Amino acid sequence: MPAAPLSEAALLDAARRALTHWKLAAADVRLVARSENVVFRVDAPDGHAYVLRIHRPGYNSRAELESEHVWMTALNASGIDAPRALRTVGGDGYVPVALPDGSSRFAGVVEWVEGELLSAAIAQAHDERAIAARFESLGSIAARIHNQSSGWQLPADFVRRAWDADGLMGEQPLWGRFWDVPQLDAAGRALLLRTRDAIHRELRAFGTGSDRYSLIHADLHAHNVLVAGDRLAVIDFDDSGFGWHLHELAVALFSEWREPPGEAATAALLAGYRRERSLPAEHERLLPMFVLIRALALIGWMHDRPELGQVGRIERLIERTTADCEAFLSGRVGG
Repeated sequence: MPAAPLSEAALLDAARRALTHWKLAAADVRLVARSENVVFRVDAPDGHAYVLRIHRPGYNSRAELESEHVWMTALNASGIDAPRALRTVGGDGYVPVALPDGSSRFAGVVEWVEGELLSAAIAQAHDERAIAARFESLGSIAARIHNQSSGWQLPADFVRRAWDADGLMGEQPLWGRFWDVPQLDAAGRALLLRTRDAIHRELRAFGTGSDRYSLIHADLHAHNVLVAGDRLAVIDFDDSGFGWHLHELAVALFSEWREPPGEAATAALLAGYRRERSLPAEHERLLPMFVLIRALALIGWMHDRPELGQVGRIERLIERTTADCEAFLSGRVGG
């Protein structure tokens, strides 16, 4: 039987204890999100605002979290707006904090980034042209991220996960064994396994040259981008790691892929990307395969994280994905 979720009061107490390491104990603290991580807004007496994240256990090690800060600092130095990390009085990026359920989780603080969610700006867009403009800007920021990461000399102690062939389609993928979810019958499981194996071979053949694979945000959808005037800021680097640039673009497009503005959004995102960085046609033809990869990964993620309330979406996603798997295996997707 799963443990009862921690109360808001218990989480707030943990947040206040963590904030003493940043001399922010007198700040006003407010819970703003409880999903992958527990997120608080922290308003300091001097008027500055920060974000405190209490990270879920078992996903990112301390070394991976410290590397996340290092990359965000490098992105900011290159002109890409990302959260700026705040060090503790002892010079650390993170501190462990004990919770009543017996777990110890890492907490970190970054500056609050002002802006409107890009997803809200897209929802408020009045026509297809306005939506396309938003996706063009998203494509541009994705390309700038890839320009920075593919040309960046990694620090010797830099550690992040790999969204490579095994991380996406291996025996133990990072987001869970999507072919083992109970919503699948035997035929559906067999189909997803054949698809997984075929995609794994395609990814291995595609390779990991710097023109196609580097550090990526890995969750660059419109809920993780803020709009402030003409500038975009990228937030939530929790899933960032080494991966294919096409994976990044597939994530950015996934919510629109089957929607009415999908073709226009795709064309605009690719145009924005190509304004900043080359994307060969032979790479672009694999984009539908990476959209399928995202769908399969989401099935595993929804099943492995039932506390997030997404399990009810699995059957609908399987129904959508089954046809795409059949099309991929027949050579009509990504081939």
